[in-house]
Amino acid sequence: MGNVFVLLVGINDYAALSSAAPPGSSGAPGSLSGCVNDIRAARGWLEGRLGGPPPRILQLTDGEATVAAVTEALRTHLGQAGPGDTALFWYAGHGTQFAATERAHLYVEPTGYCQALVCADGILIDKDLGALLDGVASDGAHTVAVLDSCFSGGATRLSDDLVRRSLPHDPSWPAYGDPGPRASGSRASGPRAGGSRAGGSRAGGPQARDVPVPAGAARHVLLAACRLNQASYEDGHGTGRQGLFTRALLGALRDMGPGTTYRQALAAAGSRVRSATEHQNPVLYPAEPGGIADRAVLGGAADRPLGPHLLLHGPDGWQVDCGSTHGLPSGPEGTRGTPGTPGTPGTRDNGGTEFSVVEADREGGVVRVRAVEPLRALVTPVGWTPDPVRIYPVAVSALALPPASVVVDGGDRTLLDAIDAAPLLRLADGGAGSGIGHGQVFKVVVRDGGQARVLRRDGTELTAPLPVHRVPDCLVHLTRWHQLRDLANPASSLASLVDVEVSVWNGERILPDGHGEIRCAYAEGREPLLSVRIHNRSHDRTLWCVLLDLTDSYASHSVLFPGDFIGPGRTGYALGNARVRLSLPESRTAEPGASVRDWLKLIVAEGEFSTVPFHLAPWSADAPPAARGIEEDHVLRFTRPPHAGRDAGPGPGSGGDGAPGQWHTLTIPLRTVVPE
Repeated sequence: MGNVFVLLVGINDYAALSSAAPPGSSGAPGSLSGCVNDIRAARGWLEGRLGGPPPRILQLTDGEATVAAVTEALRTHLGQAGPGDTALFWYAGHGTQFAATERAHLYVEPTGYCQALVCADGILIDKDLGALLDGVASDGAHTVAVLDSCFSGGATRLSDDLVRRSLPHDPSWPAYGDPGPRASGSRASGPRAGGSRAGGSRAGGPQARDVPVPAGAARHVLLAACRLNQASYEDGHGTGRQGLFTRALLGALRDMGPGTTYRQALAAAGSRVRSATEHQNPVLYPAEPGGIADRAVLGGAADRPLGPHLLLHGPDGWQVDCGSTHGLPSGPEGTRGTPGTPGTPGTRDNGGTEFSVVEADREGGVVRVRAVEPLRALVTPVGWTPDPVRIYPVAVSALALPPASVVVDGGDRTLLDAIDAAPLLRLADGGAGSGIGHGQVFKVVVRDGGQARVLRRDGTELTAPLPVHRVPDCLVHLTRWHQLRDLANPASSLASLVDVEVSVWNGERILPDGHGEIRCAYAEGREPLLSVRIHNRSHDRTLWCVLLDLTDSYASHSVLFPGDFIGPGRTGYALGNARVRLSLPESRTAEPGASVRDWLKLIVAEGEFSTVPFHLAPWSADAPPAARGIEEDHVLRFTRPPHAGRDAGPGPGSGGDGAPGQWHTLTIPLRTVVPE
């Protein structure tokens, strides 16, 4: 294990800024009480860590923490860190923001504002700090920044306990690179910090944060106390005051112990901060799974995340950091609700989506979603009691799929009752528009003669006319088929690791047309012949793959690639690398203009799963009604084989027998045509 170089900066006293301000400026800013306590506590945690050489710590407090001293320490003290070493910058103090009037700033600040740390005698602009940190990282050191400050509002007391760590910007304050104090309204001058080593900076945005990050691959990890538009608070009394974020982060690191990743530590700290105030949300950068944020804190190689999401305990109970903004469906009811309270505005009730723990010592532990909010899901453990101190990696193992809404025009009470009693369906009032959910919408039109037509939302026919008594069976079949075609997993980390290549047999790859379809044409009356390959682009992950063919006769089968593991960097071949023949079904004449559609659906996972739920025979009104399992519902479960039935696994409440971990889907539309 290499050396750990640490720069701790904590500023309570900002009196020096008043002496540097020219007449007419805003004067001395308000002082804080908990920042020096923050870095003392951080030092205590660092010196108490076991393993490796003792950390090399440089500490700057109050008047010592001038702009020059901080920037020099970043360059020379943290700059000693090389390959195998770790460099940590921990800042507790005021932050500020100001209008980005310089042309260079305007290009990289989409908000129109620059942010900065307020040192004892001036400001360190975020882009300059980012350049300095990237300069340290460019020498091979693992570089980390922890910032407990904010850039919004004034230093106003919100209550007896919470105090903001932010200041209104004074243009007279010196900035890094300035020769000295400036007159009010003058612009910064002088060289930008570390410009020769940084390689550029990253602009802010929806995930804007208290310090810049570089363009492209991130060079340093950032744990920030709050979002760009939020305040960072400190609380406590007397000598015990401390930043909410620092206290929460250190508490999480102590409780979770060695091996904790930055992602896990930030998730636990964020939950603790939000239990004190809803106005402060800590931020992790970079957030992408498998990057440097998944390294163990202050050491260790980047660890492949066991799951894209984390289960943790917060003020509202158990929660997973996956919500509607990540694509998590709201469930069959779609009831709106308030945050934290199912059934009230801001939240959606969810009736069956589950996550399973993918950590080795607790693999298979299930939590069921009870409410979906924009950024999280509130969950209930099923058959086990998680440790409230731990953070568990989880993956979606059961997905609550929305039922289809059915509008009936002309049907009698018998038909309405049959549809209402069928699984996967619900009646909607087409005239009023009420009762139409987020899934498929079908319209059933019944006229004299006892025949019914099943239509899409746009009025086109889905099937040939059929007897009225077969309508419920048809609708259930169509709903299942559409659920399979549209199946997707929110925020899967496997998304970039797999690819399906469709090529002319012994020829070139076929690219999608302007409609997103791969178009294959008959040639001189001969059917098109293809080669279909599944590529695992990963360097180190063996993945289980199944390739479904969903046809426009509403069938689904896995004949092309029934399911097998594909090694890292290897390729799987449909039909064992035999020719894939595309043709019109016997019921359609191969005449000019005729066509047929298929959807190739790749399902890839870290472990083997049952394919039973993904098989459907073609729909036919003449075929006998399919037997319905007593547990047939709107939930599609990914469980390991062997199992049978709609859910391909244990029933609700059983806790499951383990899930295949992370999974992802990829859909490739095909159209086979006879040219005009």
